Amino acid sequence: MSQPTGPRPRLDARGAVDLSSLARPATPPPGTPGGLAAPGAYVVDVDEASFGDLVQRSTSHPVVVVLWASWSEVSATVAADLAALADEDGGRWLLARIDAEANPQVAAAFQAQSVPTVVAVLAGQPLPLFQGAYPKDQVRAVIDQVLAASEANGITGRVTPADPDDVTAPPAEPELPPLHRAAYDAIERDDLSAATAAYEQALKENPRDALARAGLAQVALLDRTRDIDLRAVRDQAAGRPDDVDAQLAVADVDVLGGQVEDAFGRLVDLLRAVAGPDRERVRLRLVDLFEVVGGDDPRVVAARRAMANALY
Repeated sequence: MSQPTGPRPRLDARGAVDLSSLARPATPPPGTPGGLAAPGAYVVDVDEASFGDLVQRSTSHPVVVVLWASWSEVSATVAADLAALADEDGGRWLLARIDAEANPQVAAAFQAQSVPTVVAVLAGQPLPLFQGAYPKDQVRAVIDQVLAASEANGITGRVTPADPDDVTAPPAEPELPPLHRAAYDAIERDDLSAATAAYEQALKENPRDALARAGLAQVALLDRTRDIDLRAVRDQAAGRPDDVDAQLAVADVDVLGGQVEDAFGRLVDLLRAVAGPDRERVRLRLVDLFEVVGGDDPRVVAARRAMANALY
């Protein structure tokens, strides 16, 4: 995919790291901002506990699974496109949405390397479809192929639409502490200085406030990338592999774009190649980006291990 050639507006970190996660649980409930839309007549949310039932349902009608994550705007878009197509087809197939980070065993079973990952399940057998962004018209063509394959294998049952009265209303969002609310509101109006001050005050009052620490890292990332030229950043990084500033900048861009593993791998490799003050700068940037992505994220766990090996 070609990159933009001219200056672009300030990047919004919500595409890669959902800032709203500072105000909400790690997996926002369906139907709330930061989460997916509420399930529909032919859309269900599935976790590890209900996965077996989903596989059983695939023996009577086609099932399409989308593995998504709250930090990935692309996966939310793909999930929405699939939901619209499921409604159009009126029960010929069922869409199952699975949070890959909350259900790592299911993600591993599908061998998902990234989100979104879309897989069909026919009579209990997985059929990989695509990963990453996909135009809706091409998604339509893929679904048509799935329906043709299901008919060829005698899987022609219809999905019983969900009863809207049976859909449980999502729980109310938890209240934010005042300083966190002030920071979040400041981010919404693009006042990053005020957001930083609020998070810093929260840490002064409670040095163990993990959400404030993560918030500071996210605001710093937004600030560093406020007025970047994406093409120029990537060109400089490609042309100057030994330039620490250029590599730090493109790592920021990668995290914003959801290419988290690329960013971590780049900086771990750089850590091995530099020494002295530059090495410490790279280490600190890695630590900051770990905070942005989240300490429990498996990519962070793996990168921390790689960083320790590079340092020691």
